Amino acid sequence: MKKILQNLINGDISVEEAEKMLKTMQIVELEDFAKLDTGRDLRTGFPEAIFAEGKEEPELIKIIEECAKRGRVLITRLEETKYNNIEEKISNLQNDGYEFEYNRKARILLIKDGEIEKQGKIGIITAGTSDVPVAEEARVVAEEAGCEVLTSYDVGVAGIHRLFHQIRRMIEEDVKALIVVAGMEGALPSVVAGLVDVPVIGVPTSVGYGVGAGGFTALNAMLQSCAPGIAVVNIDNGFGAAVFASTIVKQIDRKGQ
Repeated sequence: MKKILQNLINGDISVEEAEKMLKTMQIVELEDFAKLDTGRDLRTGFPEAIFAEGKEEPELIKIIEECAKRGRVLITRLEETKYNNIEEKISNLQNDGYEFEYNRKARILLIKDGEIEKQGKIGIITAGTSDVPVAEEARVVAEEAGCEVLTSYDVGVAGIHRLFHQIRRMIEEDVKALIVVAGMEGALPSVVAGLVDVPVIGVPTSVGYGVGAGGFTALNAMLQSCAPGIAVVNIDNGFGAAVFASTIVKQIDRKGQ
């Protein structure tokens, strides 16, 4: 953007040319299979992530390499087998100073160029151990968004005595939002929302069987909650919960400055 504006000031391009370049610079086209939204970070505060499901390995490699030209890269829903297949083919990025950090449970690959300064805290709670993969997706994304994350896993309503100490710890640590991940009957976000004065983001998971299969019972229970202060994202959407929570934290931090 600075280069375009400088060329305009220098008289190297016209106003019309500058306008066209500014409109098109936010989209990078890769052949006929991908259009990268390079301006999303400026518009929304969080850069475009690469969703790995459904992408052929050669396509995924090209997208990763193009995104890496602009900085850190986050690839979600990347199965371990596919990661093992592409790891060597993108190893040239490590020669450029990038580090690979793959989280098998979260199915996320982070290609990073250093550590991010943390500001603001988010708490993540899961009902059961089976909900941890979705929670880990939320944790990695929230940390990549620049938030410090506190976690407490397997503290659901089946043994509710486990929950209270963990909530007390997070409130004492001054978390600004809580992500609560639960499958089965999805009761935990309602319980948590009745105990805290910070926003609660409920994440239903597809953990369950019988009438709870696929996560729809948990989703409906969270949407029907009688406890105020809950927002609910889609089933297994740890990514969306983390971006929403980090947006809340950043707004609070901005107002406090």
